[in-house]
Amino acid sequence: MTSLQNLTLAVCDVARKAGQFIRQERESFKAESVERKHAHDYVSYVDKQSEQLIVESLRQLLPEAGFVTEEGQASYTDEEYCWFVDPLDGTTNFLHRYAPFAVSIGLLKGRDIQLGVVYEICADECFYAWQGGGAWLQQSDRQPQPLHVSTQQFADALVCLQLPYDSDAYNPIIRQLLMRLYGRVASVRMLGSAAIALCYVAAGRLDAYAEKYIGRWDYMAGALLVQEAGGIVTTYGGSPDFTSGNNVVATNGIVHQAMVSELKLAVSNSSK
Repeated sequence: MTSLQNLTLAVCDVARKAGQFIRQERESFKAESVERKHAHDYVSYVDKQSEQLIVESLRQLLPEAGFVTEEGQASYTDEEYCWFVDPLDGTTNFLHRYAPFAVSIGLLKGRDIQLGVVYEICADECFYAWQGGGAWLQQSDRQPQPLHVSTQQFADALVCLQLPYDSDAYNPIIRQLLMRLYGRVASVRMLGSAAIALCYVAAGRLDAYAEKYIGRWDYMAGALLVQEAGGIVTTYGGSPDFTSGNNVVATNGIVHQAMVSELKLAVSNSSK
């Protein structure tokens, strides 16, 4: 395999190419093109064609790798390497012309994330990282800039709490989280894109992010960005082994223990 740095930069080009397609289609997109996968969970030909474009390009870069993709247009059969692809993270945002939405691509070897690329389409921002190489942001034609998590304390933290599609399961938990955090941290935000929320933690724009009942393609690339930018990523229960689950909490590290404590209490209280 080529060096991780070179492979990562090549994946950035793939993500930008897919993002350009999505941006162009947004101008002529019609509401009747939308399909409903589940309650409040939508997909369109844009997601599917973007995924096809990405899969074909990644196969050329690393033919021996398998795939786990949101729209299921490729498969994983126990290959050494596996791509995790979300061709359009933030589909609901896209449908409503509401930023942000992004392309997210991560590569795993076993349970180790090798590289992660997230391209935020509206702002033309490409976030990327490779294992041991730091986290980076390239904006348009500017030189890449290194990313670092913030140094905010819990009382001053800007926290992102997302709303996954499984509202029946998560409704009791998010109610508890909002009650516990609102007024105790600087503020709470919801972006509509897990991948971008993680990138914003890596960039110091957010201080913490948590979400449950999400796909691994949603968080895999962004999780590495947080780690390479100096932050911490775990499960809601605080385990560092998060790559096989459906929940993550990512922080600047300073507020991590406080966030995990609040998450544990919210989950416990939601079941009473």
